[in-house]
Amino acid sequence: MERGVTGARLETQRLLLRWFTFDDIDAFNELGTNPQIIRYVGNQPFASLDVAGETLTAAPLKDYATYGYGRFACVWKQTGQVIGFCGPKFLPDTGEVDLGYRFLPSFWGIGLATESALAAIVYARNQLGLQRLVGWVHPDNVASTRVLTKLGFSFDRRTSITSIPGVDFDLYEKGLGG
Repeated sequence: MERGVTGARLETQRLLLRWFTFDDIDAFNELGTNPQIIRYVGNQPFASLDVAGETLTAAPLKDYATYGYGRFACVWKQTGQVIGFCGPKFLPDTGEVDLGYRFLPSFWGIGLATESALAAIVYARNQLGLQRLVGWVHPDNVASTRVLTKLGFSFDRRTSITSIPGVDFDLYEKGLGG
């Protein structure tokens, strides 16, 4: 069991979604440095494990404290291994809540992005009371676009994000109703 795990916990058929802790630093680092994983996100890979730790503190851990939610660590139930992340994240640059997901390549193509995102959408609507989610997708990321459309998101426009200069993204949106 991870020490200090608090916050929301969701469960799907194959995954446990829970808040990140510092015990997850190695998995978090892999999700932020593996070239296959980050090729479409516009970020630079973490320069070191220390930088990954700083990002873990500045992003999901700070998001939990500030907004009461953030990306969930996705734990593969069969092994207890953190294999990705998924969930809502407030983007101060845009004032929107982004539904994002990333998984280790060995877990691609088996429906985990859709499975985890469905749980995150229900959580965002029912527990957080959110009315809308967006998804920012690099135009070349066909797999991610397919996931969002399968989840009922629709294309809104091509646009940029201040924090990732020089990259245009496709913005998808989904109303969550009341």
